[in-house]
Amino acid sequence: MSKSNRFSGLISYLSILITAHAHGAPLSLEDNWASPRKDNFNQAYSRLKQINASTVGKLQLAWTFSTGITRGHEGAPLVIGDILYVHTAFPNNVYALDLNHQQKIIWSYFPKQSEDIQGILCCDNVSRGLAYGDGKIFLQQNNGMLVALDSRTGQKVWEKQVNDPKTGATNTNAPYVFKDKVLTGCSGGEFGVRCFLAAYAINDGHEVWKAYSMGPDKDVRIGPDFNQANPHYSALSVYEDVHGGNKEGGAFKALSKDRLVFPEKDLGVRTWLKPQAAGNGWEHGGGPVWGWFSYDPALNLVYYGTGNPSVWNPDVRPGDNKWAMTLFARDLDTGMAKWGYQLTPHDEWDYDSVNEIILWDHGKQKLATHFDRNGFAYTLDRRDGTLLVAAKMHPFVNWATHVDLATGVPQKDSRYSTHEDQETANICPAALGAKDEQPAAYSPKSGMFYVPLNHLCMRYEAVEAKYVAGQPWAGASLTMFPGPDGVMGGFMAWDGLKGEAKWYNREPYPVWGGALATAGNLVFYGTLDRWFKALDARSGKLLWQFQVGSGVVGNAMTYAHHGKQYIGVYSGIGGWAGIALNQGLTQESDGAGTAGAFRDLAKYNAAPGGGALNVFGL
Repeated sequence: MSKSNRFSGLISYLSILITAHAHGAPLSLEDNWASPRKDNFNQAYSRLKQINASTVGKLQLAWTFSTGITRGHEGAPLVIGDILYVHTAFPNNVYALDLNHQQKIIWSYFPKQSEDIQGILCCDNVSRGLAYGDGKIFLQQNNGMLVALDSRTGQKVWEKQVNDPKTGATNTNAPYVFKDKVLTGCSGGEFGVRCFLAAYAINDGHEVWKAYSMGPDKDVRIGPDFNQANPHYSALSVYEDVHGGNKEGGAFKALSKDRLVFPEKDLGVRTWLKPQAAGNGWEHGGGPVWGWFSYDPALNLVYYGTGNPSVWNPDVRPGDNKWAMTLFARDLDTGMAKWGYQLTPHDEWDYDSVNEIILWDHGKQKLATHFDRNGFAYTLDRRDGTLLVAAKMHPFVNWATHVDLATGVPQKDSRYSTHEDQETANICPAALGAKDEQPAAYSPKSGMFYVPLNHLCMRYEAVEAKYVAGQPWAGASLTMFPGPDGVMGGFMAWDGLKGEAKWYNREPYPVWGGALATAGNLVFYGTLDRWFKALDARSGKLLWQFQVGSGVVGNAMTYAHHGKQYIGVYSGIGGWAGIALNQGLTQESDGAGTAGAFRDLAKYNAAPGGGALNVFGL
């Protein structure tokens, strides 16, 4: 990381240091885990190295904390000074634990949420974490309520309703604090909700700005300077046969750059060419924002991705369906979009683009890398969105042959296009993606990304579905099965500039636990069959593992307390990977295809999975 970025990082941590000092803790940036992925850049990298390749073999379980809640426990706890903050799946309880006194509970917060919320949460009752800033802990409840709690007492400071569950809108994302704002998003792509990213004032919760994923430019907060460096990202259509591609046997042929029509306005309306059973397509367009957000203080830009267009049946929404499936960079103060790049125009497979965007530097290059569900890994210039690398994470990806770097458009393979009442077989990857929400990590020490992977393919049939407000609106049936490697998961080290894997380890099941990289030349992650693992970051060699009580869908993290380093991870199987198991679903297509594919997980996990925090030390 450059000196300028280190300086920016120091400024952003000032409030954390002040709070840590007030709690009696030593003033150390590295001792804390103060953001969902540790820092603004979402690298999930720690410079702590007491636990390293030489000592990791002595790692032992130090303590555990049972949350008392079943279902999937995603995300990671926060550590600020001498206090560790735990969150749970629905009903999203929060605990503050005293690290000085045997993890005694200092305070707890129990939200009052209707049990009905569970019925409209897609892909399990998960919460991806908490945020910290200005002496407050921020919780985004599943019912759309954003809550600010006093970090020392747990008393509610303010609350803000950001989504209406009656429309099918919920929240599973972790909020993020950047400067004087807390950012949150929206889930509901399978309910026809038009989602957004919104910023609220950290002091009192008033709305500062809201940017929708689709609609007129004023709603999406697109101005005249949008995509200045890459105006072709604002093309009216990137495919030749927009209409012909939406009939049986039809496909989409990518246009060359000289044939693109750009720049055009109001693409969030004009690229939705047919009403979807009710009103205009874009009005129920999806584009959920439930992943991870990153921020460059020097550029004052916040980065995030939008999810799938509603509905999963692509035939009822001809066009590129902008700005679903898009990576955005926005000015933090105004919400105005600096650039936006759509990864999967006219999505036909539910390849949400909400996965994390990791910021990093290479010499003078200011870069951003994103591992998409569609199976491609992208590296862009984060200043203006210029695409530098777009490469398949694994050869099994077949829905597109390649991405044209000149236009940024994927060349689709018509054999794997999906259409209403037509079953398409052997699409790779499955809707779970080559990587889903489980975030990767980046090590400035090795220069590599460490990426949890899914290795599944699918059969997909789009079906007719009518929009009814507040009711599920999927419009597709699918089943999943292992990819050509014969396994369902993997974990790899990736070179973001070359666009290639340095090493790749197979895993019997999808790796649904987020990665952690450390200066001790280690990388940590958990598995659905209950293993928590440490690998040599340079070679991928397994150095240590421990079997926890339930499958891991949480993200590994680390902190130091009184001079000793600890590694922590939630266990508690769930998320999309475990929802069928948790609910006792058994038909092949149940759980959006996971019931059949993951049936053997019942041999390793009690259901529903019980939540716990597992902490390890030397």
